[in-house]
Amino acid sequence: MGASPGGERRLSLLSVVVACLDEEQVIRETHRRLVSALDGPGLDFEIVYVDDGSRDSTLDILRELQRAEPRVKVISLTRNFGQFAALTAGMEHAAGDAVALIDADLQDPPEAIGEMLELWQHGADIVHGLRTKRLGESRFKIWTSRAFIRIINKLSDTRLEHDVGEFGVMDRAVVDAFLSMPESQRYVLAMLSWTGFRREMFPYERQPRYAGKTKYTLKKMIGTAVYSMLSFSIIPLRVATLTGLLFSGLSFLGIIYALAVRLLTDAWISGWAIVFISILTLGGLQLIFLGLIGEYLGRTYIEVKRRPLYLVRERMGFASERGRE
Repeated sequence: MGASPGGERRLSLLSVVVACLDEEQVIRETHRRLVSALDGPGLDFEIVYVDDGSRDSTLDILRELQRAEPRVKVISLTRNFGQFAALTAGMEHAAGDAVALIDADLQDPPEAIGEMLELWQHGADIVHGLRTKRLGESRFKIWTSRAFIRIINKLSDTRLEHDVGEFGVMDRAVVDAFLSMPESQRYVLAMLSWTGFRREMFPYERQPRYAGKTKYTLKKMIGTAVYSMLSFSIIPLRVATLTGLLFSGLSFLGIIYALAVRLLTDAWISGWAIVFISILTLGGLQLIFLGLIGEYLGRTYIEVKRRPLYLVRERMGFASERGRE
């Protein structure tokens, strides 16, 4: 990669990373549109497909595409390691000066990659796709997604934009910085934001899926939200500490009040209901915060085991074996 006399970046090779999971109904059309979009500007490019443990014929189709097109690279993982692990595998095998990330479902238009590259060439280190419309998505999914971003921004120093996903283009320096992060549990968007590189937004309309069903279920959304909050913020632990201090203070005042009534008056404290409620409240809070601490400890336990992020079953189209297994 170099710069032209006018200061613009020159592109030697573009790598497009596509994570695939059970996309037999759409992957041929995805490939056709990618090649059509990238051939138009005359780019030198490679497409790195990562099969994330598909159970349908996705991998067989990818093998066919690779045999027919040398610019296609295929990585087959031994099982389903998750979208973020698959994207990381593709980025580790990508050789380009710029790397584009895109889903295989055609909700994000391959034709937008060329325009994103123009922003990269003019100095943007990361170009994010900004969804001005999200066609084919339920109001509930859009609302929960935006609520999740608001919570992350409140709890963390890492800032995330609304209606932004993994779709975008990034500079090789960003890719290298991302790959240098050792954590095994990953949220790509937050990690890219954390790096602090210059980012720009590219507005586009997100389309309904071309075919098939979404793999990003409510369960996965909740898991991603919980992981992100615990990985990029310790504020929940501080809330637990402050809540403990508050209730300790209230308990101390209650003790003083009880002693004063007992020693200075002839009355004894009545009202078993308030005592019962207090015990239940404190017990519930203790269990909640113990669970919260357990979540942090569990994630620490996973990280210290240092297991590989993914395992590769097969590579196709690479001159030599690269990347981590």
